[in-house]
Amino acid sequence: MTAERDPRRVVIDTNVWISAALSPSGAPAQVVSRVLQRGVVVLTTRTHAELEARLWKPKFDAYLNLDLRRQLLHDLGAAALWADVSPELAALTFSRDPDDDAFIHAAEAAQALWLVTGDNDLLQVQTPPAGLRILTPAQAVQHAEFP
Repeated sequence: MTAERDPRRVVIDTNVWISAALSPSGAPAQVVSRVLQRGVVVLTTRTHAELEARLWKPKFDAYLNLDLRRQLLHDLGAAALWADVSPELAALTFSRDPDDDAFIHAAEAAQALWLVTGDNDLLQVQTPPAGLRILTPAQAVQHAEFP
């Protein structure tokens, strides 16, 4: 892609959303707060579906009640910039885990500058798309240019 990346657009991996919901004082929660206040959350149907599937797992029942999970998904869906991933883009691979590529595809489709993740497969991508910055939550909150 040759278009310039938007420095306010951020793709947040599922693990960061869940960590933020479970621990409101950690780096993932700080990332989510900053992006919701000053940036633009990017979602695709695939990244949203992954978050939804993970949030409904019974292991979170003791930590996040059903109403909170519903509200989180609703509010996130309403606040997000929804990007369409073309079939050609969806066919590209970047990481060892094809499921993780959905987050890179989202960033590419929206020309997002940032992808925040705790997933080692994404953090170790050898050749990310030009200009895409893949960071941990801790790196993101310390980066001066991060929204």
